[in-house]
Amino acid sequence: MSFIKQYIEQQTINRRNLLLLSAYGLGGMAAAASFRPGFARAAGQDPKIAWSYRDRTNPYWNSIVSGGEGFVESLGLPKSALLNLINGGSSEKSLSDIKALLSRYGSGVALAADPNDMPNCRPVVEAVVGAGAYVSTIWNKTDDLHPWDFGDHYVSHMTWSDVGPSEQTARILFDAMGGKGGVVHLGGIASNNPAIERLAGLKNALKSYPNVELLAVQAADWDTQKANQVMSGFLTRYGDAIKGVHCASDTMAYGVIEALRAEGIENMPVVSYDGNPQAVDLVAQGKILATVFTNPYWGGGITAALAYYAATGFFKPSAEPKEHREFYGPTVLITTKDARDFKAKYIDSNPKYDWKDFWGLSKGQIQYRS
Repeated sequence: MSFIKQYIEQQTINRRNLLLLSAYGLGGMAAAASFRPGFARAAGQDPKIAWSYRDRTNPYWNSIVSGGEGFVESLGLPKSALLNLINGGSSEKSLSDIKALLSRYGSGVALAADPNDMPNCRPVVEAVVGAGAYVSTIWNKTDDLHPWDFGDHYVSHMTWSDVGPSEQTARILFDAMGGKGGVVHLGGIASNNPAIERLAGLKNALKSYPNVELLAVQAADWDTQKANQVMSGFLTRYGDAIKGVHCASDTMAYGVIEALRAEGIENMPVVSYDGNPQAVDLVAQGKILATVFTNPYWGGGITAALAYYAATGFFKPSAEPKEHREFYGPTVLITTKDARDFKAKYIDSNPKYDWKDFWGLSKGQIQYRS
């Protein structure tokens, strides 16, 4: 379990470095990629491919960007051709870096982006569309924002249907608790779609377990260190009343496990989400009961591919049905029974994907709750 301590220490170092780089105007776009001087080029003429995301030290986002690099390499380009816009979890920095990219390259941009939170998606899209560039987004947008309202330039949005899988992990957790006792939930950023849906899944499961009590819900912002602090606070406040922990991400589960270990608690049932390599190992060992894989490698590659191929004119987004403009990505529940087989198939080596098969793993059009 020493990797958890190392992971927390590395997060501290990377956060400090990002703050220093930002202070000197070197963060995000300039620090992550070397932009060569040049004139803005029209779409269809070798657009620049960029990914805007939170933090590559996070295993989930590392897989996302690795998928983007895999796509770039399929074009015969080096990995370094993918421009990295690292926002460190700041929506303001996300938008600023994207505007800087558009200022340099104009319409000659194919952007894949997680806008960081729902409200930030609209200004990101409007900036890209205003420049005549192309963008595909994942995870975070408001329900009233749709790609088809922006013609071809807002290519697509992909999210994952988290309510059902999160409910499955909660049921596994409650069964391990013997169907009774107190549970705590550590969530992501409150305005993130996945944070909202994963909490909703937990609450759905609670309806079938009248003897399980939800003691507390607190956002830990997808952060290992913050999750460690939140869990320590839960243990101080609720003590032995806590019989299980429901985490909205693997990275937060690492912080929870370390907090439990600090109190000498080794067998507390914990479930998480994302299917990161380290978490899958912990599931195989029984340290985490279940996690959910969202195939971030494919998600990162296909999101970049959609933006790029729309920018080059390979396909026309506005000619596609709505289920190709807004769609769900795939999810796989991983438990102790199948973790080792899953690891061999999806983690020890990435499957080969056809990056022009845009919707091959899609799970249908996004449905909005009224």
